[in-house]
Amino acid sequence: MDHRPRAWTPGGRRDRCAAHTARPAACRCPGRRPLCAHPPRPGPLRAALNATAAGLVAAGLADALLGDPRRLHPVAGFGRAAAGLERRTWADAHTRGVLHVGLLVGATVAAGITAQRITRRPAARTVAVAAAGWAVLGGTSLRREADRMAASLRDDDVAAARARLGHLCGRDPEALDADGLARATVESLAENTSDAVVAPLFWGAVAGLPGLLGYRAVNTLDAMVGHRSPRYARFGWAAARLDDAANLVPARLCAALTVAVAPLVGADPAGAWRAWRADGGNHPSPNGGRCEAAVAGALGVRLGGTNVYAGRVEHRGVLHAAGRPVTPADIAPAARLCTAVGAAAVLASAALAAGIRR
Repeated sequence: MDHRPRAWTPGGRRDRCAAHTARPAACRCPGRRPLCAHPPRPGPLRAALNATAAGLVAAGLADALLGDPRRLHPVAGFGRAAAGLERRTWADAHTRGVLHVGLLVGATVAAGITAQRITRRPAARTVAVAAAGWAVLGGTSLRREADRMAASLRDDDVAAARARLGHLCGRDPEALDADGLARATVESLAENTSDAVVAPLFWGAVAGLPGLLGYRAVNTLDAMVGHRSPRYARFGWAAARLDDAANLVPARLCAALTVAVAPLVGADPAGAWRAWRADGGNHPSPNGGRCEAAVAGALGVRLGGTNVYAGRVEHRGVLHAAGRPVTPADIAPAARLCTAVGAAAVLASAALAAGIRR
């Protein structure tokens, strides 16, 4: 038998060594069936998955350092296109809403698939995922808005704080005092950390560029038309239900990460776990309450209650009823907690992308 060394080649389902070694006693050929001693070279799919993981980390760093793009924001451009299409597709009917969502999300996912196909090389894939991720992530902008709200309330400038609330949520600000504005800010931080950070990273890890872009399209349409107003009760139904489905896993992942990182920022992980499990369902959304309840328990505050949207009063369940009322001083700890959740989500999504075998 020829025991001269030969170049390593993958062989068999488990990449067993197809060449003899220089020493017969150490032979690891397929006839002896041991695992190959040489590390297998990653195939094209594995290299692409590793590139996706690297791109997600780069996207998280870009968002942390730069925030949202200041000009020519792709999400803003998508919103303008969606508003233009709505003028043609709107009707007070579920079917027209399905058509509206299908056209916009379908086109966005198709663009993501095309981009994924033309970026097969790992370096190109990393750059593409990083650019798309930077465009769709919003954690830093969310935190900055919360910081501005906290500064206005710290200066007792309630009028300025009311004017800023529209950057965080659609709640009517006029009847809110400083504590009410602080509660709205903390609730927005909790829910939007899932929507703007955890969910896009999750879908980027699972589905690559189509996942990143498709999720952002779904979530943007929900924000635009997924309301319970007379105009959108039927037309926006499809956007709202699709957004609920897309956030089913990410919202629970966000709550779990809140529990995990709570000790790092001086919050209470046990309280976060108990509030999530006990009160996560006390919310009109099947997802938003999970994130808000976990944050409430971690900070020891009480969230939920009565909100007013465009003159419509909505009574929501109380999350962590044993907690104290929110004050403006709770905004900064909530922002630190949600920033830690976002950082953990970047690492978790990268690990998920690198570990997926398709």
